[in-house]
Amino acid sequence: MTSRVVVLISGSGTNLQAIIDACNLADFPAKIVGVLSNKADAYGLVRAQDVNIDTSIISHKDFASREDYDQALIKQIDSYDADLIVLAGFMRILTPEFVQHFNGKLLNIHPSLLPKYQGLNTHQRAIDAGDKEHGVSVHFVTEELDGGPVILQAKVPVFIGDKANDLAARVHQQEHRIYPLVVKWFCDKRIVMQNDKAMMDGNLLPVSGYASDED
Repeated sequence: MTSRVVVLISGSGTNLQAIIDACNLADFPAKIVGVLSNKADAYGLVRAQDVNIDTSIISHKDFASREDYDQALIKQIDSYDADLIVLAGFMRILTPEFVQHFNGKLLNIHPSLLPKYQGLNTHQRAIDAGDKEHGVSVHFVTEELDGGPVILQAKVPVFIGDKANDLAARVHQQEHRIYPLVVKWFCDKRIVMQNDKAMMDGNLLPVSGYASDED
């Protein structure tokens, strides 16, 4: 059975594109039924429209509070009858009410090896810390910002002389590889969140997610 996926974006939508491409594969168990953005100029909307995916713009500037905004988001997402909500560069901090409403059905991708470098400017922070490796994490969303249980990570080297944009480009390549894979796992019902823990094939995943040392 094909799962119904809604993707939330704020920008160019490169991870959205990676998932769109995966959904075009014959054996992929998901279909993107809607793309939502808080910004009207997000290029990801064009990516979706080019392949006839329904799009909606819900600007946070039109609402008096985060709570009111998130209620409008919930209403729109519920109208799609979504099985999974994928955050792909959605630059909004979600309210506890939103997270609870979609508990266990929310995925996010974060450009660091969580729990390192929650929040912004992760690439520069890794360089400033002198890290030898950096990377990306796909995780379930909980009420703690970038604090939900990790499902899968991918690592990249940090080279001497790297600038933040060099490291970001390396990380983006891995993002586009692992995010569609985790979406597939979710839609195949291989991964679930139980008691704020990530489970895969009935087994508790370690803090760093599945097979992180092999990535």
